[in-house]
Amino acid sequence: MLTDGRVELDSNIVERATRPQAITRKNSLFAGSDGGGRSWATIATLLQTAKMNNVDPNSWLTQTLERIANGWPSSGIEALMPWNYHA
Repeated sequence: MLTDGRVELDSNIVERATRPQAITRKNSLFAGSDGGGRSWATIATLLQTAKMNNVDPNSWLTQTLERIANGWPSSGIEALMPWNYHA
C-alpha cells in the first residue's frame, strides 16, 4: 500500500507519451508490403530519435536527404544521425 500522496496512481502520463509510437507502429502494418512496413518503421524511428534529441525532424531529414543526394559517403553515415545534427 502506498502512503506517499506524491506518487501518481495512474499511468496516463506514460500512456499519452507512448501513444504516437504505438499508432505509428500500427499504421506501418498497412504500408502495402512487408518491405514497405519495415521502411515506414525505420523512418518513424529516425524521426522519433530526432525529436528525442531535441532536433526538428523536418530540418534534420531535409539536410540528411540533401547530403545523401549530393553523394555523402556511406562511411560517414554516423555524422548524419540526429544526435550529430547541426543546423
